[in-house]
Amino acid sequence: MPKQRRLINLLKAKEISFLDKFLTWALTIGRMVVIITEIIALSAFLYRFSLDRQLIDLHSDIRAKEALVSSLKNSEETYRNLQDRLATAAIFSKTGEEEYTIFKDIVSFIPQGMKLDQVSISHDRIQIDANYQFISSLTAFINALKGYPKISSVNINKIENKLSTAVISVGITASIAQDNNSNE
Repeated sequence: MPKQRRLINLLKAKEISFLDKFLTWALTIGRMVVIITEIIALSAFLYRFSLDRQLIDLHSDIRAKEALVSSLKNSEETYRNLQDRLATAAIFSKTGEEEYTIFKDIVSFIPQGMKLDQVSISHDRIQIDANYQFISSLTAFINALKGYPKISSVNINKIENKLSTAVISVGITASIAQDNNSNE
């Protein structure tokens, strides 16, 4: 077997220049930048598909909820109408109770010898048409109305003495005192 020859290189090793080192470094880093950029672009492209899927799902959810809302629209209108009517009924109920209390109290003030022809009660006044046999009955009734805390003033609109029937016909208007609590 022949012996292998050994080569001996006595030449000085060629030194790599700065420009070569820089170019090698720039090309290596450049490849990495290109690869990273492509990975980011590909990731963004794939992420876009998931965003599109979410967008489609949201649109279908919105359509489903729109259908639900439109199907409940009539029920909601009915409910709101009912709530408005209940609120109105509550107001009239309270007003009716107050008017009933006032009417009941006025009837309790009626003295002997008095006959009511007409009584009308509105939210701010009471109109009474009555016939009296005695002037003392009229005086007692007027004083009772003036002393009643729910009435602020009493006015006698007309007094007519009917000699043929021996009665005094009177028209009375009383103003109802307004509560400060009702304005709140």
